[in-house]
Amino acid sequence: MSQAGIPQRSRCLRTAVGGGALAAALALSGCTGTPSPPAPSGTSSSQAPSSAATSTPGPAASGSSAPAAGSDSGNAGGNLPQLVENLSPSVVTIFTEGGLGSGVVYSADGLILTNEHVIRGATTVEVGFADGQRVEGTVKASDAVTDLALVQAKRTGLPKPTYQSNLPKVGEGALVLGSPLGFENTATAGIISGLHRSIPGSASNSLSLVDLIQTDAPISPGNSGGAVINMRGEVIGISEAYIPPSSGAVSLGFAIPAATAVDVAEELLANGTAKHAYLGLTPGELTAQIADQLGIREGAGVVVLAADRDGPAGRAGIRPGDVLESMEGVQLTTPEKLLAELRQRNPGDTVGFKVTRGDQSLDIKVDLTDRPANTTTR
Repeated sequence: MSQAGIPQRSRCLRTAVGGGALAAALALSGCTGTPSPPAPSGTSSSQAPSSAATSTPGPAASGSSAPAAGSDSGNAGGNLPQLVENLSPSVVTIFTEGGLGSGVVYSADGLILTNEHVIRGATTVEVGFADGQRVEGTVKASDAVTDLALVQAKRTGLPKPTYQSNLPKVGEGALVLGSPLGFENTATAGIISGLHRSIPGSASNSLSLVDLIQTDAPISPGNSGGAVINMRGEVIGISEAYIPPSSGAVSLGFAIPAATAVDVAEELLANGTAKHAYLGLTPGELTAQIADQLGIREGAGVVVLAADRDGPAGRAGIRPGDVLESMEGVQLTTPEKLLAELRQRNPGDTVGFKVTRGDQSLDIKVDLTDRPANTTTR
């Protein structure tokens, strides 16, 4: 156990949150304690331990579809048992050598959508279903930038849920299905707490923790890759991360919007990779100390810690020590804000930056390119 009380696995990310204002530890929720030994491939396993938060598994997966959008839109309290029963066959547990996570059926022929950090380093996994069956799965493609991956399970006739293309509204009900801490087929409930969230302090470790949905429905280690569902039975997000109670947080969970997940999944299916706009620099927080060292006044902006000379920013004339004040008129208050804005751009786009360099104010145009493989800059 860590000092923060979070089980540590190789795929568990911990980082300071909030530039010192919050000494919170952020955890990607795919990491968990060692799961019970997987049953042999293709055989049934015993159900996970029962608890107040663990739902009764739904019917065996079949070729029928999960509820269509707009169906059974009753109040949250009266609707939840039926939603859990209907959607459980569409949510799976993914077992790897290092731990476990969750996943959501993406197509009836056995394609499963999950988080990249759940399957990182693996080529084969085991996929457990709500009816107890476990089968072999092969990692088909993954994208570390958005933390999404596709796994091909050796099972067909699966019920694909409806993926919502629009963002949910703050305040509407949310149901989280997954396998927290190895408790398979667990359901937790709450509301959508916020939209377009970026995790402060995460940019130095991850590109994925931006433009997220926030929910107070409990998310724990093992939920990663599972489904966040609205009260109409539609998938509105893929569980991604949480801030643990040991940091003072109360039900702060985060999910990748379903529209983002579907866009990336379709790219992965078509090309094996997903394209992302690349700037070619390492952003940092503009602290009072850094501002003093640079001889500029403290204020909003993102400091350039490093710039690839052969990358888009370097070729445009951006240098280490420059402060990026805005991008296309949008104020850049944090490195995470920069990453979120880049997420909205495509390779080939030209974007304008307002840059502070000492006592100079510069306007610099940058031609974004496709992100190279295995690069560490943004």
